[in-house]
Amino acid sequence: MEFKISKDLIQELEQLIQNKDDKQLEVLLNDLHHADIAEILDELDFDEATYIFKVLDSEMTAEILLELEDDLRENILKRLSAKEIAEELDELDTDDAADIIAELSQSKKEEVISELEDLEHAKDIVDLLRYDEDTAGGLMGKELVKVNENWTVLTCVKEMRAQAENVSRVHSIYVIDDEGRLKGRLSLKDLLTTSTKTQISDIYIKKVTSVNVDAEDVEVARIMQKYDLEAIPVVDEMGRLVGRITIDDIIDVIKDEADKDYQLAAGITQDVEANDSVLELTKARLPWLLMGMVIEIVASFVLKNNELAFQKYSTLIIFVPLLSATAGNIGVQASAIVVQGLANGTIKEFSRNYFSKEITVSMISGTIISLFLLLYHSVMYQQYQVGLAISISIIVVILFAATLGTLVPLFLHKNKIDPAIATGPFITTTNDVFGIILYFTIARLVLGY
Repeated sequence: MEFKISKDLIQELEQLIQNKDDKQLEVLLNDLHHADIAEILDELDFDEATYIFKVLDSEMTAEILLELEDDLRENILKRLSAKEIAEELDELDTDDAADIIAELSQSKKEEVISELEDLEHAKDIVDLLRYDEDTAGGLMGKELVKVNENWTVLTCVKEMRAQAENVSRVHSIYVIDDEGRLKGRLSLKDLLTTSTKTQISDIYIKKVTSVNVDAEDVEVARIMQKYDLEAIPVVDEMGRLVGRITIDDIIDVIKDEADKDYQLAAGITQDVEANDSVLELTKARLPWLLMGMVIEIVASFVLKNNELAFQKYSTLIIFVPLLSATAGNIGVQASAIVVQGLANGTIKEFSRNYFSKEITVSMISGTIISLFLLLYHSVMYQQYQVGLAISISIIVVILFAATLGTLVPLFLHKNKIDPAIATGPFITTTNDVFGIILYFTIARLVLGY
């Protein structure tokens, strides 16, 4: 059953903190999952959260630290000494510990690293800090089980027992050569059913999917999703095994990427959350709104220059909102499918077949919509020539919007710009202006005003 925070629980915790009843606090919280405790701490103020954090033992608080909201974790870390932070990091896997240290100031980093008791653990953390956070090197952990291809099964089992003490979950057994280069992986079934004198080189599986330390995190996520992997080994430029990435890290990448794409599609220029300050939220939203305003001003000039057409053919103006909305919807639909394809790997670059398919779909949709408008306008206003101009315009504008929606994400992707930008205000506002220009250009050609 899912844990739910109650008002009574919060009040009880606040009372225990006020009374400094540490023993009862431990009794109340020790049986809860670390993610649930993190949720509770997010409901308390900083002082109360820090108090509870210091009451619980580091084996539990280390996991809690990873689950906290960024601002709360930052405040708690500020209130902990370098030694206290080091005690937390000693309980964490290297990748998680490196993520925590990366949030500290340079001087605090050095202090914390010097306080780490396990020197090998400290060395691995420092090594991970060299990599950019959005690369495979920045995601990977050093905890893994590896065996040498020249060992016998008996030696392998002994070595694995020693290595497994520092690994919380053994997803795979990796095989390396004397230089540490990744050669393959070892099946646990083969290990258990083979003679203890057999060499690993005779039984290991040579086919293994790996990624380079410099691979982008989203590319790692795509590969793991494609091959349904729970973990993937990471190699350096020389093919040496340097770490592994597990599925829990990739879930975080997928979630962060989805959040970012959703915000870009909504016209939000940076990563924000509901509990961010008014200034941060404004800074994230305002740029696209200002850009949209400028583009719409251009559209207003187009409308002003066609005042004569409105006086002579009044129904032209009635269909401008419909034209803008339809063009915007078509453009967003087309770009959303391309962005999705780029994200999951089904689309990698411009494809003539896909482009022709998108244009065909838009042509069919545009024709149906235009025929409906022609019939509607003819019945309602009996201005058949104007109705024809509107119908032709809607087809052309829909084709333009589909073309823009398909090609812009591909162009952005090719130039290393997040194509999710194309699914939001950029497509909508651009289609507004060019749609209106095309609308009145075709109307002028058909009606001759």
